[in-house]
Amino acid sequence: MRAEVQNTVDEISKSLELLAQRLNVETAQHRLEEFNARVEDPNLWDDPEAAQKLMRDRQALVDAIDTYEGIKQDLADNLELIELGEMEDDAEVVADAERALKALAETAAQKELEALLDGEADGNDTFLEINSGAGGTESCDWAQMLARMYVRWAEKKGYKVELQAESPGEEAGIKSATYKISGHNAYGWLKSESGVHRLVRISPFDSAAKRHTSFTSVKVYPVVDDNIEIEVNPADIRIDTYRSSGAGGQHVNTTDSAVRITHHPTGIVVTSSEKSQHQNRDIAMKALKSRLYQMELDKRSALVNEAHESAGDAGWGNQIRSYVLQPYQMVKDLRTNFETSDTKGVLDGDLDGLMGATLALAVSGKSRAEAQGG
Repeated sequence: MRAEVQNTVDEISKSLELLAQRLNVETAQHRLEEFNARVEDPNLWDDPEAAQKLMRDRQALVDAIDTYEGIKQDLADNLELIELGEMEDDAEVVADAERALKALAETAAQKELEALLDGEADGNDTFLEINSGAGGTESCDWAQMLARMYVRWAEKKGYKVELQAESPGEEAGIKSATYKISGHNAYGWLKSESGVHRLVRISPFDSAAKRHTSFTSVKVYPVVDDNIEIEVNPADIRIDTYRSSGAGGQHVNTTDSAVRITHHPTGIVVTSSEKSQHQNRDIAMKALKSRLYQMELDKRSALVNEAHESAGDAGWGNQIRSYVLQPYQMVKDLRTNFETSDTKGVLDGDLDGLMGATLALAVSGKSRAEAQGG
């Protein structure tokens, strides 16, 4: 076997070792049997939220087992094909198997990164909050572009996306928007997106066609579930109701049911503008608890954050990524130095490369290339 092919096999084997450790492969089938027994309980759906969580956890385990076994089997099958091809001097069979191994190595590396999403809240659903920065219409348009980017990314992942609140810009775009994104590891993937995002382009709103720089803030918080206890003192909050109006179309809303909750000790403000005031109170309270929980997570990882958030100040926060559309095409993450010239793909939701690089850095303290090489 050629040295290059052997290196590919070694990479796949390393990924399999990590997947086996994260899965705890020795006990996986026993845990699945326990899940299956609980699923058959006729009283399971008496508590719908607990039942849904159980079904998600079971499916996550099934997916992890299938991923591990699938990669392991594909590796064995292609190694057997290479051996047979070499014995029969069939170069085409060998070449096909080697190509399949390269593709398998990429898949295994991606699954390895996903397996690193084992933080306390990584598997949770998430709230995604987008706020335009200084710059008026230009920044509002950039905020809407980012919202579209994340919605497309989430939809490609098969996640459920729900608009919780939206404030339209005066001329175009949005001043702010909050989404709830539901799916396995939604928070784990998106947590690396918190920070200031910078856009450089020729402004479509400038008749002189000058280059403009815009900033938009992205904040990500895990949706807290029953396993995470967050106490909120009623005396610490103020609840206001008000008339809300959306930007039109599918998001239009002109009821008096919108709810705003202000948490006095921290200054956190959350809103929800669905049609039901009762539903809005529940959504806003969950969002507040998520924000408080995120503050606690930030405190725990303060030293790590200091090490990785040294990109400098961008007016009102740390700039994490630049999207340059003029005079050249480049998206660059300033924490990992991961960059791509496929700006259209990124703005259409192709974010896994950027997110994966940040995830590997957060886990190993290395760049993605260093993490995979070491």
